[in-house]
Amino acid sequence: MAQGFDSGGASFWADAWRRLKKNKPAMFGLAVVIIFSAVAVTAPLLSPADPLKTDLSNRLKPPGSPSEICSNGVYILGSDEFGRDILSRILYGARVSLSVGIISQLFVTVIGVTMGALAGYYGGKVDMIIMRIADILFAFPDLLFYIGVMFALGPSIYNVFIALALIGWAGMARLVRSQVLYLREMEYVEAARAQGLTDARIILRHILPNCMGPIIVSVTMGIPGAILAEATLSFLGLGVQPPRPSWGNMIYAARSYMLTNPWYSVWPGVAIMITVFSFNLLGDGLRDALDPKLKR
Repeated sequence: MAQGFDSGGASFWADAWRRLKKNKPAMFGLAVVIIFSAVAVTAPLLSPADPLKTDLSNRLKPPGSPSEICSNGVYILGSDEFGRDILSRILYGARVSLSVGIISQLFVTVIGVTMGALAGYYGGKVDMIIMRIADILFAFPDLLFYIGVMFALGPSIYNVFIALALIGWAGMARLVRSQVLYLREMEYVEAARAQGLTDARIILRHILPNCMGPIIVSVTMGIPGAILAEATLSFLGLGVQPPRPSWGNMIYAARSYMLTNPWYSVWPGVAIMITVFSFNLLGDGLRDALDPKLKR
């Protein structure tokens, strides 16, 4: 990939896009991700009702029941125990899930790429210190680490970002380090050193651009993991707090009605499943498209 980027970066990305377009599951995943992202952005326009507005006279209505608070006059997906429109809450919950997935991965990428690049380029004590910190983080089960951080910081969507970034960067750092260890020995890097370029310029202009393929794949595959982590923390009461809608806390609230109103927990569960599945399809497709060895 290194030589391909330096001698024809545009050609490499164009070839990758052509390979991705031939992957039907990946394109399906991309389409669903775009749709869900558009839904999250336009949730205030698409929601038939205020997701926080309660109406106890219409609590736990099944899908399709008449409604006086929804703009379309019907609870398309039913109502919850407070009479709130489930469809509206799922639409707003998409905002929470996608923002957690994307923003947390931005933090993971910034921290992980920085640490991995430093460890791989300088080696020695810098590498040892950064990798030992990463090894310590790898020693903790992810969920237990998230729970510990949330107990320490308190339940909040902003603290969810912090918890996910604190442990997520280690995997990204290890990935980038392995790439940099290889790329720093390339001839064009040696030529850049001979020209007197600074280490920062060499890393930013000549090394990291050639790591973009694995980084993009890692971020894409990390987003569904972050969405599931947020849903789990919200289900446990440590993530997004009611009445703010989150797919995780909606499933938690529905646990008492599993037998009498199963649809209540089905809809947010389906939303999580489709979103995670689509990101995984897209991630697999990007991995195949960005790896020249897998060129078909």
